Amino acid sequence: MYALGANTKIGTVRETFFLNQLSHVLPVCYPTKGDFLVDNRYLFEVGGAGKTFEQIKDVPDSFLAVDNTDTGYKNRIPLWLFGFLY
Repeated sequence: MYALGANTKIGTVRETFFLNQLSHVLPVCYPTKGDFLVDNRYLFEVGGAGKTFEQIKDVPDSFLAVDNTDTGYKNRIPLWLFGFLY
């Protein structure tokens, strides 16, 4: 994205990375709530270290994929860990 000289926003980079890594392993689609629905079951919201569950708080099987963090806790998963899937 940066090589193409596009005005790239960090949120777009995060979501592109997430989609790239997951789409090789499981089906991924765009839901009405959250950023990605994986395997028609798991809802993911992708964001930075300050991202909260506010947008997906009432959804079962929902997770945060969070950038700029080293460790996860419960349904909060570091974004870099998804790089090991492919």
